Amino acid sequence: MRAFLFPGQGSQKVGMDAGLPRRRFDEADAALGYSIGKIIAEGPEAELTRTANTQPALLTVSIAWLDVLNDNGIEADVVAGHSLGEYAALVYSGALTFADAVRLVHLRGKFMQEAVPEGQGAMAAIIGLEGKTVSDTCREASPDSTDACQPANFNGAGQVVIAGHKGAVERAMKLAKDKGAKLVKALPVSAPFHSALMAPAAERLSAELGRVSVHAMKVPVVANVTAEPYSDAAQTRSLLTKQVTGSVRWEESVQALVKMGVTEAYEVGPGNVLRGMVKRIAPSIALLDLPEPQKDKHA
Repeated sequence: MRAFLFPGQGSQKVGMDAGLPRRRFDEADAALGYSIGKIIAEGPEAELTRTANTQPALLTVSIAWLDVLNDNGIEADVVAGHSLGEYAALVYSGALTFADAVRLVHLRGKFMQEAVPEGQGAMAAIIGLEGKTVSDTCREASPDSTDACQPANFNGAGQVVIAGHKGAVERAMKLAKDKGAKLVKALPVSAPFHSALMAPAAERLSAELGRVSVHAMKVPVVANVTAEPYSDAAQTRSLLTKQVTGSVRWEESVQALVKMGVTEAYEVGPGNVLRGMVKRIAPSIALLDLPEPQKDKHA
């Protein structure tokens, strides 16, 4: 079995559209009402790294790469995406149209950015501790819901990202060091993604999800919040809403792919962040290189 895996924020860079067919960039510009394609191609980097731009930019590049795979007759039996990447997975599955998805992730980024005043939230990477230990550490560092943190991403091989109120994250970082973490590092992000502080963003996104059509799925999607495959499109809105405040259970998601019988995968998008994670979590999955774009296609 073959899987397509779609990256999330952190994989972006100016010029990541190089060589790709242009059709999706034109469609994204039309859907958004501004030129995300120009920002992807030319920057400036500060504009690309604005969350409301990063999310539609990465989605658009991933879907352009899907066109390249399609040109080469390459299909997947199951798909998964890391955080934002779940939207690209849903586009491939047929549950969401590309135009709806690109509008949704633009708003998702905007809502996330606006959910928490700047400086109140934080995120940090903790490497070298088991997931349960990090979860326990977050609870120890969180006296109540007004000063709390939680695991945001379980990325596998002892790498967990935490998010929440700045004070709680800082306390958890100190506790993690005391417990023997190999590396504890604050992340340069603009908001505490995948934490309870994102509840206002989840509420606003839920309303927007209610306005789009969800279609039958041609392949199952492994959801971030459950780490289980699903094929019932009716679950899509609920799962995407929960994803905003819930942990990205990536390690379990990859393990679910193995249980399904996946033996090979493509990372569909810029960079190779997921390739490294999958190699650590499931060495049995062969990571394949994306084919070269055919320049005369989708001009």
